[in-house]
Amino acid sequence: MRTEMKRSANKTALDRGAAADLWRHTLSQIPSVFGRLVYLSSLRNPNTDTYEHHGFALMYGQEESSRTLRQSHSQAFAEWLCFTLEEQKADLDLYLSVLGANKRSIVEAWLRLTPYRHLVPGAARKAEKQLYMGDLETLLQLLRNEYGVADPDTDG
Repeated sequence: MRTEMKRSANKTALDRGAAADLWRHTLSQIPSVFGRLVYLSSLRNPNTDTYEHHGFALMYGQEESSRTLRQSHSQAFAEWLCFTLEEQKADLDLYLSVLGANKRSIVEAWLRLTPYRHLVPGAARKAEKQLYMGDLETLLQLLRNEYGVADPDTDG
């Protein structure tokens, strides 16, 4: 029993270490929650649903690395969902500003390619996915109007 408790305590300390390290050295450098969603989802292998980050895995092992990245992805997603639509718009504007590309071109591409659909963590519940998609589609319509992007469903 004591050995189990000791392993559990060591695992908890490692978890805090891995998560704290990820925040301190990577996630805190990304100014928007939406940007963190993009980054963390980019580390997920779509064929295996594992998260892969070579340097992080070298430090903490592949299993711990993947678990910490998965948890961080879920936390960023939950944080985004807790925002009001106004806060989401401000965060999305910040994300777009950091990209350095033409916002109108980005919105046009997003309306056609819907890359934001792939940012949802695998463990998200159906209601969370629906809320996320509804909010994103509303925000994209606002941005479409704001930047004068033509409706992708019409010829023109």
